[in-house]
Amino acid sequence: MGIEDYGGGQAAQSDVLVVTTNDVPGHRVTQVIGEVFGLTVRSRHLGSQIGAGLKSMIGGELKGLTKTLVETRNQAMERLVEQARARGANAVLMMRFDVTEAADVGTEVCAYGTAAVISRT
Repeated sequence: MGIEDYGGGQAAQSDVLVVTTNDVPGHRVTQVIGEVFGLTVRSRHLGSQIGAGLKSMIGGELKGLTKTLVETRNQAMERLVEQARARGANAVLMMRFDVTEAADVGTEVCAYGTAAVISRT
């Protein structure tokens, strides 16, 4: 697996800018729309659990689980952008991820932030 398998984040061509900051240099917030989020829950399959259990005994990165988590975060981010776009935003400020275990059967990943309309100053 190459580094591209472990990357994430926003697509360069997106019409909705997603940042982890309160503001965007060179822009001003003209409208705050409100909280938006993208949520996904992924179940674990038996093969990955067995592989992770064996790997944890000898140490090292769990590459299969790492790749799955990256894919899951990317899906949550895509859903966040879709929701922001649907509400008329062109930016999401203060984006964060929240990851929790979902009833011992999977992992819940939520991308959330504040949808806003920004314009160049």
